[in-house]
Amino acid sequence: MYSEKVMDHFSNPRNVGEIEDASGVGTVGNAKCGDIMRMYLDIDENQVIRDCKFKTFGCGAAVATSSMATELVIGKTVQEALQVTNVAVMEALDGLPPVKVHCSLLAEEAIHAALWDYAEKNNIKIEGLKKPKEDIGDEDPVDED
Repeated sequence: MYSEKVMDHFSNPRNVGEIEDASGVGTVGNAKCGDIMRMYLDIDENQVIRDCKFKTFGCGAAVATSSMATELVIGKTVQEALQVTNVAVMEALDGLPPVKVHCSLLAEEAIHAALWDYAEKNNIKIEGLKKPKEDIGDEDPVDED
């Protein structure tokens, strides 16, 4: 049902915790399943993500997608992090069962919400960044790029 990578990131999640005085913090949830994901970003003066941590309340797939998402954005620029999609998270985890795809959508939106917070705190515009959704539903489309 779950890949070895999903099980590894669930059993041994990377980058769990909070970043004090984070550059950006984003919280998203799925009211239908009850998952809540909070992402913390530490971004340097060159807009490179130095660190990323998460706190997730939810199922194993939510924890695994949060963990993988942090690994995918650390060391990336803000613009590169914006390009991390739910599909990229799923591929990095060697896939998710169809009923757990919403967890990867949460991970993508949590990154975007944290970037939005960063942009607002610094009064900057990040090209291509849209205001994050408050509730990520199962009916949201999956990018097929």
